[in-house]
Amino acid sequence: MLDERAKLLLKALVERYIAEGQPVGSRTLSKAAGLDLSPATIRNVMSDLEELGLVTSPHTSAGRVPTARGYRYFVDTMLTVRRQELPALEALPAAAALAAEQPRQVLSQAAQLLSQLSHFVGVVRVPRRPVVFRHIEFLRLSERRVLVILVTPEGEVQNRILHPSTEFTQDQLQTAANFLNAHYAGLTLDAVRERLRGEVDQLRGEIAGLMVRAVEASSEAAQQDDVVIAGERNLLEVDDFARDMGHLRRLFDLFEQKTQVMRLLDISSQADGVRIFIGGESQAIPFEELSVVSAPFEVDGEVVGTLGVIGPQRMPYERMIQIVDITAKLVGQALSQTRGD
Repeated sequence: MLDERAKLLLKALVERYIAEGQPVGSRTLSKAAGLDLSPATIRNVMSDLEELGLVTSPHTSAGRVPTARGYRYFVDTMLTVRRQELPALEALPAAAALAAEQPRQVLSQAAQLLSQLSHFVGVVRVPRRPVVFRHIEFLRLSERRVLVILVTPEGEVQNRILHPSTEFTQDQLQTAANFLNAHYAGLTLDAVRERLRGEVDQLRGEIAGLMVRAVEASSEAAQQDDVVIAGERNLLEVDDFARDMGHLRRLFDLFEQKTQVMRLLDISSQADGVRIFIGGESQAIPFEELSVVSAPFEVDGEVVGTLGVIGPQRMPYERMIQIVDITAKLVGQALSQTRGD
């Protein structure tokens, strides 16, 4: 437990460092905290905070910066988030941006919105669910290119391009689409794939192979789309990361592979409201330099996914919490409308 003086100084240090990104010295800290204390007294308090692991002194500066533990103490005990809407100039475009006709569009736009408002990385996670097949079309683009257009019962449209080894006429492709629509509409892609494999001998070989490949491609694509990530390039503008290209490469690998991000957002989906991970706390993303602010979003009272912002430890947490909280509500509202339609 810290006394009030230590709390005020730590709060002032964290807020100053978040705002400016420079180690905070005793004189600057005295003015920021509004306390009439001598530099010697402040140095003694800082020494105590350093022993507790809440602040540290960079080798090149006499000032101090917060540690991951210091950020955590600040977030847990000192941060008072004002439950208010984002400024009108941001909230109105946000609501309009999420007014999409298809759920996947809503989620993609939500990731973009999180990135734009935070200036960091926006992520959206949707729990895997069986993709149900309602209608399929094949369109011949050229001799060895076929466009697959698949529509789900919710109205989501997926487009995939296949490169079959055999050339098909548009009539052949239409016959294949008619067969799939007549016999498999309403089934999940996994069920369609299994049934097609079992009935290949009863169908014309080349067309059957095309059908299987089309369904497999759509199924794999649906699984890959479970995490939408936007704004990775924003990290290039973050001083905390830009100094170390090796570190940046590790971060971009993290977003490209998606597995750890998915695991983290799965954990966040179990939370009630906004959840904050600082440094390597999540274990799912063991990066000391990263923080994550996340929240689940609901449709008709049921949690259907998670979204969040990933950025440096030195982020304005109060603002990030508001951005994530409001975006989660906007996503829930937009998805409710698409479901109702």
